[in-house]
Amino acid sequence: MDAIANVYDGPHAPKKRLSSGAISLDFASSDDAKVIDSGIRECIRGMRLSILVMGIGLAKLKAKGLYADLGYHSMNDYLEKLCDEMLIERSTAHNWLYIGEAFNKYRKELEKIEFSDEDGPTKLPYVDRALELYEKREVFKAVKGMSVRAFREYSKGEKATAPLSKIRVVGNKIYIGKELAVTLAEKLDPKTRGYLEKINVQAGEALEAGEILYTTRLYDMDELRRFDRRAEKLKKELRSKS
Repeated sequence: MDAIANVYDGPHAPKKRLSSGAISLDFASSDDAKVIDSGIRECIRGMRLSILVMGIGLAKLKAKGLYADLGYHSMNDYLEKLCDEMLIERSTAHNWLYIGEAFNKYRKELEKIEFSDEDGPTKLPYVDRALELYEKREVFKAVKGMSVRAFREYSKGEKATAPLSKIRVVGNKIYIGKELAVTLAEKLDPKTRGYLEKINVQAGEALEAGEILYTTRLYDMDELRRFDRRAEKLKKELRSKS
């Protein structure tokens, strides 16, 4: 039987369906620092990374000072140790924290539009800036419908170059606008289906943004984390020279 866990509390909280034996994502609702810390670490190790849940967990550790229960003097000390032990970039962990803080700040509006991991949590740190330029209702419609790249540009005021994303996932089908692009078999297990869905959506968003999606095969999650850190560094170097 599938285990179902709330990504966050609330009457309209989206559900995260996981295959049996997968990581439980209800740790973010706990007030126990050790439970939150353990959940964040398990999420980083897992195949199905939930950025939104980790962000909410980190925001709770900071807001309630729960990092002290883990023996740290500050939230920054906790993040430094987390990054060293889990082999992740400091900027990545801080971004997760910003995502969680932004979610908590606009929780009511995000619950109303049933915002979830599939909608792109990395948009959330740009909501403040977008609200300085546009009406609230328009901003939350955009945060639900735009790709991450489009919403980032939209928050800068470049409205004309930030159209709503045409990529939509409805059940086991992926649409580009009104056209059916991909149908995933109903019999696929949730982990495989989620993996293939994510890849196809990212490919569609890359096409929309005029980017190139590059794929490679790695042995395991440890190799992925090490590869990702070096790839991000290389991208920054290449872009600084362009």
